Amino acid sequence: MFIKQLSVFLENREGRLEDVLRVLKNNKVNVVSLSLADTQEFGILRLLVDKVDMAYSALQRNGFSARVTDVLAVKVAHQVGMLQELLAALGSAHINVEYMYALSVGEKEASIILKTSDLALAGEILHKNGAGIVKPDEIGLDFKDREAYNKLS
Repeated sequence: MFIKQLSVFLENREGRLEDVLRVLKNNKVNVVSLSLADTQEFGILRLLVDKVDMAYSALQRNGFSARVTDVLAVKVAHQVGMLQELLAALGSAHINVEYMYALSVGEKEASIILKTSDLALAGEILHKNGAGIVKPDEIGLDFKDREAYNKLS
């Protein structure tokens, strides 16, 4: 099962990250995980939030450029070499990992967010290689309005 990730394009200047978080706070949207990558002038803020449709609309209304993308949340055992083995399995299937970042969901295992060139196949391969796929409700993402959520992809 894929998870909807919100990506926000930001100018790399003081206060812009806080501006995004204020919009989310004012709209009662909880951030579950985030990653911020930057260049000299711009950054990409990737977020998992509990109300993606509300967050997307609120950010658009406040002048932010945002996009919703499907990603995989993958449980990875805390064992030496496990991540490398999972990535090798994806590489053997010619699946490119476009980016990834950590997600904290428990003490006994780590989790990562993956964006790949083929999410469905990546999910199957990872599952076959012992990785669990995180369901949205396992990390507190709100799915009261599944129809609106699915329309954003």
